[in-house]
Amino acid sequence: MGFSEAVRRCFARYTTFGGRARRSEYWFFVLFGVLAGIVASVLDSILFPGVEEGVLSLITSLALLLPTLAVGARRLHDTGRSGWWLLLGLVPVLGTIILIIWFCQRSEGDNAHGPSPLVAA
Repeated sequence: MGFSEAVRRCFARYTTFGGRARRSEYWFFVLFGVLAGIVASVLDSILFPGVEEGVLSLITSLALLLPTLAVGARRLHDTGRSGWWLLLGLVPVLGTIILIIWFCQRSEGDNAHGPSPLVAA
């Protein structure tokens, strides 16, 4: 799955917390979020110099919040875990490290959350 296809798929399924997401879909969407955040920050500094809080950065973060949570839940489903494990990210440092390890893991075929997305692709 390519970058543009992954971003399109995440936005098309931005409220779908069920199902599974491949590693490439998740990580390309994370890359898109980072790039969008950088662009928003640069535009904030150009359009609103001297303002501490970036309006465009805030809008970008809010716009990407739900699709990021949804693709994260689907990615955890792909590894055989519940999407509720995303709450582990609220634990400082250790929770984030554990989630990153899980997001990097390969899927193990069909599971309770559906057929393997590798076969469906």
